[in-house]
Amino acid sequence: MYLPELLIITFVFLIILLYRNYQGENVSKFITSQVRQAYDKFAPYSFKLVREKTKQLGQEYTVRQYTIQVLVIGGFAAIITYLYFYNLMITIVYVIIAISVIPYLSFLRCKRIYSEFLFEQIQVYTSNTIMEFATTQSFIKSLEGVRNSGIVEDPVKKDIDRMIELAYENGSIDESLTYMSELYPYYIVKNMHQLFLQITKEGARDSAESLENMQLDIDMLVESVYRDRIERATFHKSFLQFGIILYLMVMLVQYLLGRDTYIILLKRWYIQLLLHGVLIINSYFLLKGEKYYNENVGAE
Repeated sequence: MYLPELLIITFVFLIILLYRNYQGENVSKFITSQVRQAYDKFAPYSFKLVREKTKQLGQEYTVRQYTIQVLVIGGFAAIITYLYFYNLMITIVYVIIAISVIPYLSFLRCKRIYSEFLFEQIQVYTSNTIMEFATTQSFIKSLEGVRNSGIVEDPVKKDIDRMIELAYENGSIDESLTYMSELYPYYIVKNMHQLFLQITKEGARDSAESLENMQLDIDMLVESVYRDRIERATFHKSFLQFGIILYLMVMLVQYLLGRDTYIILLKRWYIQLLLHGVLIINSYFLLKGEKYYNENVGAE
């Protein structure tokens, strides 16, 4: 009895599972491959640090925006889960779970903003150090010029101060370059530092040409980074749209079976287990997609 209905629900469940596995793989491959061309790894940051910087940049959500986010996510969770189970208690549980995820989403968003800010600061640091070096022919003087210009902000500015201190303490730039390269392992930083070591220690027949080529590399990287941001934002929007559509597959099931038949089926424990699986798997891949979009900005 109800075997055809059970087969229909199972079929829809399998479609969502297979689609989500496929889409999840695409998310990771797409974002990782794109970011790999533009960014290098950076160290993980605490929520307090990234949120404070987000506030300084004027990109932190206001209380009103957070309230709207709670209402939208909580309301959507309430509608979807009630359509799935027609049970107020189950709906309340899922609404609470959905709202509890908001701080995690906030952390991911702040982390993305902070990582983008860091990359911009590193781009400013490398570009202006090269321009200063072309004039002064001294790496330390170049760092001092960049620091005194006021174009870099903390934490990069503090790290430049530390580089200058290390250079004067050791009488060479080796430890300064190592310090900065380990702290910000972007390949443009490593390549620029390697070039300065080569010019300083081994000499170069035409340092101006080498510096110009390095500047072109930085410009190309920055262009690819901003192109990558646009592509990731577009893909992220499509990903969320498909996720919402998959949540609404329950409406298709009810249309095929009829609402009364669907409610009768809900009395069977394995049907409810199947529906819980649909919600949990779809939600998991949505969170996974959010993580790739926001957190893996600096992946190699």
